[in-house]
Amino acid sequence: MQYKRILLKLSGEALMGEKQYGIDPKRLKEYAEEIQTVIESGVEVAVVIGGGNIFRGLAGASNGMDRVQGDHMGMLATVINGLALQSALEDEGIETRLQSAIKINEVAEPFIRRRAIRHLEKGRVVIFGGGTGNPYFTTDSAAVLRAIEINADVILKGTRVDGIYTSDPEKNKDATKFDNITFKDVLNKGLKVMDTTAFTLSQENELPIIVFDMNKPGNLLKVVSGENIGTKVNL
Repeated sequence: MQYKRILLKLSGEALMGEKQYGIDPKRLKEYAEEIQTVIESGVEVAVVIGGGNIFRGLAGASNGMDRVQGDHMGMLATVINGLALQSALEDEGIETRLQSAIKINEVAEPFIRRRAIRHLEKGRVVIFGGGTGNPYFTTDSAAVLRAIEINADVILKGTRVDGIYTSDPEKNKDATKFDNITFKDVLNKGLKVMDTTAFTLSQENELPIIVFDMNKPGNLLKVVSGENIGTKVNL
C-alpha cells in the first residue's frame, strides 16, 4: 500500500445518497464496505464526517441564529453521523471507536490523541466527531488538525466528483481536471478544495490531500494503493 495511515474526510451531504436530507442506509453500507476493504489490506483508517445533511451552522447564522449556537448544533450533527457510520462499520465486523471533541461520554470517547493512535495501531477505525470542538471552524479544519495529530500520511477527501477541475465540472462541461497540483497553484487559481484555514494548515504541515470520487466502488482502495485517480495536492 502507498499509505500506512490515512484520514478519510467525508461530507455530511455524501451520506444523504439520493435523499434530500438525513442518512441513506444504502450509501452508509457502501462506505462501510469500501473502508472494510482498506482495513483488510492493513491500512490504518481514521474518519472525519461533516454534518451538513442534518444541520449547518453557517446556514443557521444566515437565517438569524446565533453563529456559536448554530456551530454547536453542527458539531452534534457530526456526532450523529459518526454514530451511524460506527454502526455500519460494526455490521461489517470492523472494530470502531468514535471520539468526540465535545464531551458526550455516554455515546463517544473524549478525543485523546494517544488513545486514538493506539486504536489505529490495533486495526480499529477511529471516527472523529464534534469537529474541533470550537465554533467558527469547519470539519475540513477538524480533518486536517486530526490528521496532523495522528501523523497520518495523507488526507483523502471523498467527494462526488473525481478530482479538482479548472471550474465546477457539474456546471461547465469544458472544465479540465488536474491529476497533480501544488498548494500554491490551488491558491493562485482560486480553486475550491477546502476552506482556507484547513488548506493553509495542511500546506504548512506538508500534508498532501487527494480529492477523489468516493461514490465509485473500489476507488478508496485504488487511492490507498497509489493508483493515479483523483487529484493530488502536494508541495
